[in-house]
Formats: sequence, structure tokens, C-alpha cells
Amino acid sequence: MKGVRSTLRHLRAPLVDRRTFLRGLGAGVAGLVVGCGRQSDGGETTTSLPEAVSPQLVPGQPLPALPILRNESAGDVSHFVATLVASRDDVAVHAGRMTSLARYDHHSPGPLIELVEGQHVRIELDNRLAQATTVHWHGLPVPADQDGNPMDPVAAGTKHVYEFDVPAGTAGTYWYHPHPHDATASQVAEGLAAPLVVRAADDPLAHVPEVLMFITGIALDANAQIAADDAIDWTIGRQRDLLLVNGARLPVHAVAPGATQRWRIVNATAAIHLKLALEGHTFTLVGTDGGLLGEPIEDLTEFLLAPAQRVELIVKANAAPNGRYRLRALRYATDFMGVGTYVDQDVLTLATTNALPAAPVTLPPKLRPIADLGPATARVDISFDEADLCTSKGAKRTFLINGRMFDMNRVDVVSEVGRVELWNVVNNTTMSHPFHIHGTQFQLVSRTFGTETTATPYLAWVDTVLVPPGQTATLKVKQTLPGKRMFHCHILQHEDNCMMAIVDVRAPAA
Repeated sequence: MKGVRSTLRHLRAPLVDRRTFLRGLGAGVAGLVVGCGRQSDGGETTTSLPEAVSPQLVPGQPLPALPILRNESAGDVSHFVATLVASRDDVAVHAGRMTSLARYDHHSPGPLIELVEGQHVRIELDNRLAQATTVHWHGLPVPADQDGNPMDPVAAGTKHVYEFDVPAGTAGTYWYHPHPHDATASQVAEGLAAPLVVRAADDPLAHVPEVLMFITGIALDANAQIAADDAIDWTIGRQRDLLLVNGARLPVHAVAPGATQRWRIVNATAAIHLKLALEGHTFTLVGTDGGLLGEPIEDLTEFLLAPAQRVELIVKANAAPNGRYRLRALRYATDFMGVGTYVDQDVLTLATTNALPAAPVTLPPKLRPIADLGPATARVDISFDEADLCTSKGAKRTFLINGRMFDMNRVDVVSEVGRVELWNVVNNTTMSHPFHIHGTQFQLVSRTFGTETTATPYLAWVDTVLVPPGQTATLKVKQTLPGKRMFHCHILQHEDNCMMAIVDVRAPAA
């Protein structure tokens, strides 16, 4: 536990001299409000949902379950066959006004996809949007040409079949979302995102009731439309969104007193870091991005979930009946420029009923074996940098990878199938960045800040790692499938605005 708490401490904003970070900012913080001649005072964005008429947006409603994408394989569980429609719908959100949303199968969030290890998957995307899109199976190791990369757009009005096998050992919580070049942030903000769960036949926690919490954000303009990103959003990420859980605003999750549940939580926001805490309760950590840990980690009072990350937590509700406890996202500042507004937000309410107390649930002391990837035979150095660049997005501060803007036609790193590599990711910028690599799960080895290096306290499979400013994250990475992959910051505005690169995974030399 001491090691876990040490890691959580190092994920807090580092204690640095803020003036050092602010030196050389040129025009200064005030220039971030209006960039490239684009007026962005935020005055047209509403931060509340007055007169909401959509039942899910009225606070205090029961936590809704998400629809499930139906397997059309005629009872053959070895195959998953489905059609997924991406379309634009007008939805009643405010009284007397319709909001235009992009949605999967006319739902926002889209339907849950449930797969099992070893399944052959064939999902046809029917793109009825007016623009190109893709489906990225975030975190799943699928062939490069099936990964929904921006190099493989699905044109408006066309269909595309994604086909892949679900590898053994990948049981865990994932999600899917669009990844088109230059439009990921807008399509996700408008509603294109949904969870994906891979199940194993031998799940050691199958006896624990599950609850899926898919967390997204929403911000509307004065016309009840999804607010466009302004210069501040493009600089530090979209922080002004109100949080929704399974599409609902401040829902209530009712349980029997003393009930034990397995919460699968997905942070599908563009840029909000969720430092989760549940009043009067502690968490037991059992899983991360790529599935279960080796053993449970008990008595956590909070857990920091960066954008795109997932977590599996065991929660035992208070044994007192008729109790109400807030799940909160506590303030977590990500930038040292003094631009962002970071506040505590309530996420949902856990309410115990007046039913008889639930029977206790025992967790196994071991969950699943996780082997270290072994010694690395190659090293990759990645730096996050920033520059005073005026881009078409309106941002005055642009974040880069290895000092370069994203180029679809350039390979930035060459890797090799099956090779264990040590990636050293150093953050030289003034804000935190969640770093995501496509095509594989990797292992965090250590974090370094200044002269202090802290080894990771537990082994886990992850595909997204948060790197605060001034810190270096050391990762062990092994790709098992060839092809060109993306790696990028998963603050979606940064991803769309330069902070992305390509790794070309090649077959070993003969």
C-alpha cells in the first residue's frame, strides 16, 4: 500500500516553480484567450442545463444501463457479427430546442459491445454522417488496418467492415470511438463514443455483480448545440464540460446496504482528469486498462483516472440503510499556465436502500498472473515539447512530440514485431499529458521527477499513461502485429492539433 500511495502522490501536479514554467511564454497567458485572430471569450457557452427535457439530463434519475449491440451470428458464440450505424440525430435536450448529436445506433453513448476471448469479430460500420469517420477499438491489439487509424477513413455515406480476432488474455474494459484526422475531438464531443468489454471464461470475479460507468462530458452553446472548441480548449483541452454517466446527469445508483459491486469505469471525456473519491467509502483496485491485476489492492481513498483510461474497482456499500454518498471527481489541475478552471464535480450518488443487508462477498487473494515483459533490447526516447505556434485551431500554445508537428506521411519511430522496447517519455511542457500507444498494452516501469525515480508499485497492463510536467515515464512496450500505429496525447484537442506521431512496426529482419 505504501508504494501505491507513493505513486498516487507523484501523479499530483509536481511541486515546481510556476514562474520557471511560465518563462518564455511570449505574449503571456492573456494571449491564450484570443489566438490567431479568433475571438474566444467563452461567453456563448452555457455551463448548466436549464430546462432540460431529456429525462437522462434531469439530475437524480436512476443510473441507466446502456443498450447492448446484438450479436447477429445466429447463436455461434465463436463469432460476433453486427452492424454499427453512425448517424446524426436531433435530440430534445432543452425545452423547445433540439440538439444535433452524432451517435452510434441512435444512442449516446453508443451501445456496449460485449466480446469474449478467442471470438472472431466482424462489425460493419454504416457511416451516415456527412463527414468521414473511423472506429478505433481503443486498447485492443487488432491488425493495423482494422484499428480505425486516421490513415484509413470511412467516407461519408459509405460502409466499412472491421474484422479481427480477440486474442486470449485480453479480457478487460475498453471503449470505441472515432479517430478521423483532424476531427476526433468534435466527433467524440458530439456523442460518438461507447464501451467495449472483453470477457474471459475463467474470470475470478465473475461472482461479483458488475456496474458499468461510462463517463463523458457535455457543453452546450446558447443555441443548445454542442459548443465548439475555443482557443483555451485547443490549448489545454476541453475542461468546461459537465460530466455525464451513461449519458445521465448526476444519476442515483441504488444498492442494498452492504452490497459489494465491481465498478468498470471509463473516462471518455476529452480532457478532464477524474480524481475519483466516494464519500464514506474506500476502493479496492482490481483492474486497469488491459484487465485484472495480479492481486487486489485495498483501502484506496481516491483513484486518478486520466482521459481514455479505464479502471475496475470493488466497492462495498455502507451497511447503513437509506444512506446517500457522492462519487466525486476532485479538482485536478493539469496546466501551469494559469489558464484552466478546475473544480470539484459530483459524478453520481450511491444510495443505500432500506432492504436487508446484502451478504458479504469474498475476493480471491490472487486474480490473474501478469508476467514482466522481460529485458528490453531497444530504447525509444519520446519528448513532449511546446512552442509558440499559431495554428488553424486558434491555440497559442502548441504541444508537440519530439519537437515535430504530426505528419500523416512521416514515420517517427520504427519498431519490430516481438521486440521488447524501453520507451522513455519525458514531459518538457507546462501541462500533463495522457500518453496512448495503439495496438498493444504496455507496462509502466517507473516514474522519474528530478533526481527521484519511483518504481511502479504493481505490475499492470495499460495502454494510456499520465505523464505530468517535468516527469519521465519509463515503459516496456512490445508490439505483436505489424503495421503503422499511432501514438499521441489523449487530450483530444492536442491529438487533433499536432500532438500525434506514427510508429511503423515491421517484421523482424531475416
